[in-house]
Amino acid sequence: MRQMGLKAVYPKPRLSKNGTEHRRYPYLLKEVTIRRPDQVWCADITYIRMVYGFLYLVAIMDWFSRYVVAWELSTTLETGFCVKALEHALGCSKPEILNTDQGVQFTSAEFLERVTGAGIRISMDGRGRVYDNIFVERLWRSVKYEEVYLREYREVKDAREGLRRYFDFYNRERPHSALEHQTPYEVYSQGKAGLISKGQASQQLHHIHPNFLS
Repeated sequence: MRQMGLKAVYPKPRLSKNGTEHRRYPYLLKEVTIRRPDQVWCADITYIRMVYGFLYLVAIMDWFSRYVVAWELSTTLETGFCVKALEHALGCSKPEILNTDQGVQFTSAEFLERVTGAGIRISMDGRGRVYDNIFVERLWRSVKYEEVYLREYREVKDAREGLRRYFDFYNRERPHSALEHQTPYEVYSQGKAGLISKGQASQQLHHIHPNFLS
């Protein structure tokens, strides 16, 4: 069925339940040209299929380079794992703008206060407009077709280890045609080195999410 592109039709987890009681922000990226690393980051959640049940994966990605700055897994959709990923990402660097959808995790006071407290501007997709965050949607497609659909995760540790290997491969080994066949890490690190000294760039880029460590 995988080889023929056939899939069973069944309800899937709802990951972007609208936080109607929470504050929402306008979309800031219309007609904005992304010219450098850390100009814009995006964050999004997807589900990861297991043999029995699902896990939830959040990733924070730099738009300019497609570099996955941080990621985290959870067995629930509580806000905490998104805040944890954000903390890891801010340990590496800081964007000017962070773009998310309007889901309850990203509109929660806990998440928003951490973003605004770091001096980051918040941008949110229009409701139901997946193309407002198209780069992270392409990331999810790569993760699913190049890793998740090829495995059968039975335990959380299996999924975590598989995704750790994949994101390390995605960041440091997988060339992108849109990046002139460079890897996200190469583009991110070279761009950072052009903005600050090479020593500072090297120091910052080694503060990587623990999930990336071998």
